Amino acid sequence: MGTLPKALLWQRTDTDGTDLALLDDRRGLHARGVATATHPVPYVCRYELVTDETWATAHLDVTVEGAGWLRALRLERAAGRWRATTAEQGDLDRVLANAGHARAGLPGTEEPDLLHGAIDVDLAGAPLPNTLPIRRMGMLGAPAGTAHRLTMAWVLVPSLEVLASEQTYRVVDEGTIRFELDGFGADLAVDKEGYVLRYPGLAERKA
Repeated sequence: MGTLPKALLWQRTDTDGTDLALLDDRRGLHARGVATATHPVPYVCRYELVTDETWATAHLDVTVEGAGWLRALRLERAAGRWRATTAEQGDLDRVLANAGHARAGLPGTEEPDLLHGAIDVDLAGAPLPNTLPIRRMGMLGAPAGTAHRLTMAWVLVPSLEVLASEQTYRVVDEGTIRFELDGFGADLAVDKEGYVLRYPGLAERKA
């Protein structure tokens, strides 16, 4: 396993937790990350994200683990089609129920065709994947008002259920990208490379 030359660290603002991503973005993106959170139950999330040179997702590997349970997902994109491979140990639903939360969806997707047209992934709670459409669509330096409506392969955490998600990215100004999803909107402050500095209500960059 080779080393990665850059490190980005976010502090979660919606719950106690952090997200550390190590990455190489010289030819597309190769990133490995470790995130922790306390909601809805305490967990650690380890992920590896790889794109091609155009920043289109090639694969995402995610493992989420908590006390007495573990879920894993490999989400691959090839020739415009997605494939999800999953594994599960323990009983996340029982842990969630004991904490007063609803049952989790099953990891992966039973209908990968719903992801047709998706090129990017979005990992819930992680600011890093927001950079994928920003870089892939050339939004850095684009005129204010430039907008793209995209289908994303959205991975929920901690369940690792994969959903098709319609999201809009819109240029507000040089350092701000407006993100919208199902009536929710947030102005993402980004650096000159398109990485999130501040995601209101979710996370802030510390390094």
